[in-house]
Amino acid sequence: MTLADSEAPVTDAFQDLVRIGHFQQSRRLPIPDFAYPEGVKLAVNFTLDFDAMLLRRLLNEPWGQKAKGEFGGRVGIWRILDMFDSEAVKVTLFTPGRIRELYPEALKRAVDAGHELADHMWEHDVSADPAVEEAHLSRTLAALTEISGIPITGTRSSHSPALLRAKGVVYNSFSSASYMPFYELDEDGRNPMLQLPFHYALDDAMFFSFGWLDTPNAAQRVMDVDEVFEIWWEAFEQQYRQTGYLNFLLHPFVSGHAMRVDMLQRLIQRMKMLPGVWFPTCAEVAEHIKSNFPCPIVTE
Repeated sequence: MTLADSEAPVTDAFQDLVRIGHFQQSRRLPIPDFAYPEGVKLAVNFTLDFDAMLLRRLLNEPWGQKAKGEFGGRVGIWRILDMFDSEAVKVTLFTPGRIRELYPEALKRAVDAGHELADHMWEHDVSADPAVEEAHLSRTLAALTEISGIPITGTRSSHSPALLRAKGVVYNSFSSASYMPFYELDEDGRNPMLQLPFHYALDDAMFFSFGWLDTPNAAQRVMDVDEVFEIWWEAFEQQYRQTGYLNFLLHPFVSGHAMRVDMLQRLIQRMKMLPGVWFPTCAEVAEHIKSNFPCPIVTE
């Protein structure tokens, strides 16, 4: 059954798209007439995947890779948060629930400075067993809420949209399907979830990793920070010109090294030289969109 054939009511703004068969081709819904708050030309989300050594353990990688992850929890997260605080930029930490047990002080430090905590699975994987999946998500949300003091509304995961919505999660940042925020429906054309997309060209691990995910040596990159600065600045300029959106995906064990922290600070300082640049948390972007541009498909 396609959305055009379903009983779900469709708003007038999307009737034309339905008639041309758009929904038969895609479950990803653009946001018509999208606009930022007055005075904002571009939103830049800085997001941290704070998984430390958990993914390294999951993949049974060598001890050296696990030690890199441990650096992220012991050193990297503190350095990078200090830098963001000095620039008055709020970030979103996508955090496995297990990190609550491993590095609670780092999470408390982030929350005390006004940064957002969001779900990143329990130990960086989603079980194929629905009961286990539900238990892991519940446990993660409870662990992070205990630190944050407020409900967790975001995720970066492959958890099912129905489960996420049932737990109060309203946005996901686990897609590269567009350069702008969009709504995504599940396989049944229901359970819309706001997606705040990232792109691997803005993922620090693509530029600063050796021995990454068991890839062969020829595939490795440990690039000079100035090269990456120019790549990311040009991406920023391009999106600024067209009033787009940027979501940087950073890992504390990658970008938490001193020279990379300094490069990020220079990048932020240069961005601030242009008018209308907004540095919100993902939750702030999601709140703006949900309040002003609700999903045009009503599926309940």
